[in-house]
Amino acid sequence: MRGGAQAHLLACDDGRHYVTKFLDNPQHRRILANEWAAKALLDHLGVASPAVRVVEVSAEFLSGEPEACYQLGTRRLAPRAGRHFGSQFPGNPHTDAVYDFLPDTLLPSVANLDHFAGALVFDKWAANSDSRQAIFFRRRLREWLDVDAPPQQKGFIAQMVDHGFIFDGPHWSYNDSPIQGLYFRPLAYAGIRSMDGFQPWLDRARACPESVCDAILRQMPAEWLDGEEREFEALLNRLLERRGRIEDLLRATVRGRPRSFPDWR
Repeated sequence: MRGGAQAHLLACDDGRHYVTKFLDNPQHRRILANEWAAKALLDHLGVASPAVRVVEVSAEFLSGEPEACYQLGTRRLAPRAGRHFGSQFPGNPHTDAVYDFLPDTLLPSVANLDHFAGALVFDKWAANSDSRQAIFFRRRLREWLDVDAPPQQKGFIAQMVDHGFIFDGPHWSYNDSPIQGLYFRPLAYAGIRSMDGFQPWLDRARACPESVCDAILRQMPAEWLDGEEREFEALLNRLLERRGRIEDLLRATVRGRPRSFPDWR
């Protein structure tokens, strides 16, 4: 897969496929902890994102699959066996089309296009130092979204992906920049005229309970933190302290990138 972590798409024994970031990826081990935390926070906000799993990769698999490797310059290095982070591919990659771009004529037809506003709330809150990434696919709406639609009705659906650089990636800090975390298409934010356009996600973030962060720490594989439990717990505590700052961070982004919000008043 594209990207600095050099993730691989793996077919797993549950019959599904997962975009898998390995523990010893070229970006940093901390990327896996960030991805795990991001999924829990996005679920709390109600923003669409792929299901995630711990993907266990055996030494036997790696020895039989030489293409499962990192390319570092002219060197090819195999990842180590163990438990890694997997983001579920929405369907079968051999038969189901998934896009990372839709033309302007199709983007407004995405059934949950408003989730980009929710994703921006998340990206400001968690200090995502990367641009917003998303995938799109056409499926039955009722099977993928909490919407009132006929059972057979299909449409384009967006899922937010690639969250390794929340908390400023491996730096585990809150480097707030107004221009970070934005999706590059202003059409994704069309219709946002005021802070009300970031509801209900803004209120959900401000009301996020400590139990969400407790579950992140409790359910994450211990080796992903590797002795840095206290540092990561302190990072999550700071995240909770930032709940009251999200609106100010959003306003700073609107002022810093007004062209991204064509309907803002």
